[in-house]
Amino acid sequence: MAGELRSLRQLAGLTREDAAEQTNINSATLYRIETAKARPQRRTLLTLLDKYGVTEPARRAALVELSKQATQLGWLQAYESELPEEYTTYISFESEARSVRNYESLFVPGLLQTEGYTRAVVAASLPYASDDEIQQRVETRIQRQTSITKDDPLKLWVIVDEAVLHREVGGAEVMVDQLRHLLDMTERPHITFQVLPYKVGAHPGMHGAFAVMDFPDAADPELVYIENMAGALYLEKEADIRRYAEMFDQLRAAALNVADSRRLVGRLIDID
Repeated sequence: MAGELRSLRQLAGLTREDAAEQTNINSATLYRIETAKARPQRRTLLTLLDKYGVTEPARRAALVELSKQATQLGWLQAYESELPEEYTTYISFESEARSVRNYESLFVPGLLQTEGYTRAVVAASLPYASDDEIQQRVETRIQRQTSITKDDPLKLWVIVDEAVLHREVGGAEVMVDQLRHLLDMTERPHITFQVLPYKVGAHPGMHGAFAVMDFPDAADPELVYIENMAGALYLEKEADIRRYAEMFDQLRAAALNVADSRRLVGRLIDID
């Protein structure tokens, strides 16, 4: 599948950057599709086939069927048709990443959320979602968390604004359970957790949350992921990656150290 799409692009006389720009498909996503590191969703595949001039119905149907057989996270296939493509793409990236540096200003990061906290966040952020849709999002997030509990786990470095700890998501009981879970998870050696305290005042992360991902294969470019109400944005230019990496380092330096961050969480739930 990957080789077919790469050949079709080349036959159309397009570089990967040309194809990405003309289809509004992120070039990092296109790179991973063409190197068999991610499977394109049906709508992405059809967009590419349109751009590459593949119009014969039988040929298009054959490529769609081939895509269905391509490698993909097994558990994700059950949810693929119901989730935004930006989200399934992120999950694919995250599952292959070696490390993620994540700053969050409003939420506990998804990989560290409890089921109750996740349910409350999804219900509030998607007010018109059905119970089934909410449940799908909850199950997806729980499945994602295997990346930090597997034998060779993802290295996760999290910085959260202190407001995240005080915002009572889901009610007092859910929030206490979430804070206890944070303490439990951040005992793991591959997870680093810091809190950016109120007293820091203005700081570089005030524009919003972001994640910087890097991958085991040196040929895979690092990525910056930014999400907001308008959708998801992936940045892969060296200057952007450097800027966000430096921003993370500035936040890390301004945040409480790991021990003090854990003590702050403990105080909020009366644990010494």
